[in-house]
Amino acid sequence: MSKTNNFVFKGLHIVAYIIFIGLCFEAGALIVNFIFSLFKPEIVQNLYPPLDLTEMYKESQWAFFGMYGFILSISILKAFLFYIVIRLMHKMDLTKPFNTFVSNQILQMSYCTLSIGLFSYIARQVAKSLIHYGYNTDSLNQFWVDSQAFILMGAVIYIVATIFKKGVDIQIENDLTV
Repeated sequence: MSKTNNFVFKGLHIVAYIIFIGLCFEAGALIVNFIFSLFKPEIVQNLYPPLDLTEMYKESQWAFFGMYGFILSISILKAFLFYIVIRLMHKMDLTKPFNTFVSNQILQMSYCTLSIGLFSYIARQVAKSLIHYGYNTDSLNQFWVDSQAFILMGAVIYIVATIFKKGVDIQIENDLTV
């Protein structure tokens, strides 16, 4: 592998770590926000991110827990996706990339990405239906604005995972015939 490719790979590794840390911070902040909204709702507007759903909690606890469940699930899945990416980048051998570990990690990435997209899409539809019942869900749209992009990306990653799996099978077959 050339020095340029190695440099780019290390740079991407650093970027993946930065994104992972940011997503972990966001997921942790949302969990803290959720806990405070249950026990000390007057403090919620001072927290990051300022997600105040106390009115929704007062009107319907089911809607509150449902929306927060979607928000936390999506946030944790995004952090888990980048954990998978980092684990893949650590253990991947660029001189011989077609192995079962890489194939399985890419497949796991596709499932995780597709799950994020589906959860986001379902959450967006539920939030739209809650508007008809008088709930204000404008502050929640930021969490699932990119649902179609994640669904499409999950499908593309699944195709790449299928190609990688076929490449692993061909490489194993070639290794056995030599």
